[in-house]
Amino acid sequence: MSAARRTPGLALVLAATVATLAAGYLLKLPCLTAAWTDGRQYTRLCYSDVAALYASNDRERGLDDGRFPYLGARNEYPVLTGLAMGAAAWPADSYPSFFHWTAVLLGASALATSWALHRIAGSRALYLALAPTLAIYAFMNWDLIAVALATVATLAHLRGRDRAAGVLLGLGIAAKLYPVFVLIAMLAGRLRQGRRRDAAAMAGTAGGAWLAVNLPFALLAPGNWSEFYRFNSARGADWDSVWYVLARHLGFSWSRLELNLLAALAFVGASALIVAVARRRDPGRPTWTFAFPVLVAFLLTSKVYSPQFSLWLIPWFALTLPSPWLFAAFSVADAAVFVTRFQFFARLADVGPGVPFEAFEVALGLRAAVLVACVVAWVWRAAPERAPAPQPALEAT
Repeated sequence: MSAARRTPGLALVLAATVATLAAGYLLKLPCLTAAWTDGRQYTRLCYSDVAALYASNDRERGLDDGRFPYLGARNEYPVLTGLAMGAAAWPADSYPSFFHWTAVLLGASALATSWALHRIAGSRALYLALAPTLAIYAFMNWDLIAVALATVATLAHLRGRDRAAGVLLGLGIAAKLYPVFVLIAMLAGRLRQGRRRDAAAMAGTAGGAWLAVNLPFALLAPGNWSEFYRFNSARGADWDSVWYVLARHLGFSWSRLELNLLAALAFVGASALIVAVARRRDPGRPTWTFAFPVLVAFLLTSKVYSPQFSLWLIPWFALTLPSPWLFAAFSVADAAVFVTRFQFFARLADVGPGVPFEAFEVALGLRAAVLVACVVAWVWRAAPERAPAPQPALEAT
């Protein structure tokens, strides 16, 4: 397909992405035009970590006073995300200004993701461009940076540019840890092909990129740099995890060590089962596509499923599970989680009638059921496409 014929499709995808981002901005706007003293962040569903963390001193991030991330301030996010926060804070003079600068960065990340998806899967990139999840969570947190890096890395991998894919995934892991699962799937694919040198090159460049971002801060400010790892290892079960729901209904709790171990064992067990069944069902299935069900398994077994983590999955509907019905079901369930979560917070903070926690639990259960159905559909899908892209030059493994 010529570039001339491809351009209108790409233009449509990018325009749709911009429109969805604009809807997401309008959703957050009430929290940018007034103080949060009336609880509007919950009642008007406009909460954003981007706005909330600018002047928040609970972890001494130093965004509002010009301190350099990690060297002069703590930050509970991975280094590349912390540096992005610092870059947006440098020209900002208020939390709305910080939000706007961050929105430019996140919007560019969304457009890069849409571009890469269109190069891989053509019009199926509209799964991301028109996703309600993108509108809801694009400006909630900084996850779109890692999503963009992982998606462009997938394009590079499918074009046989494994070193470039490794660099992009290394940077993605330096922004959020989840691209490590994408890297593992791609490495497994190359090893399965017997292409050990390519696998080693991808692993080496990924490790090199991650080290280039992290090592200076690990050496110069080890305490601040390691805050991310301490913070997450010490976290308990969040409200939206299966572990919290189980503890609530069974009337017991776990220690941090027990919870971390149980979550890890559940994830490894679920992933191993998915891989075994999928390989038995279709031994020739492209190995890189296993990143999708493994990500689902991680989200469903993790002790934390922060709302914006759903953004990790959206590109994979275009890449490996282009089912409009399942995508619509996930979109509805994910939106229900968003609404009930923050309406429950409104009730908890006594700033509105809100909804009881049980309504939030029902939404969580619905989303989990849909995600399980997505994995089942992915596993049992007959004759999955070997080449997900309209580009004949792309590799299929």
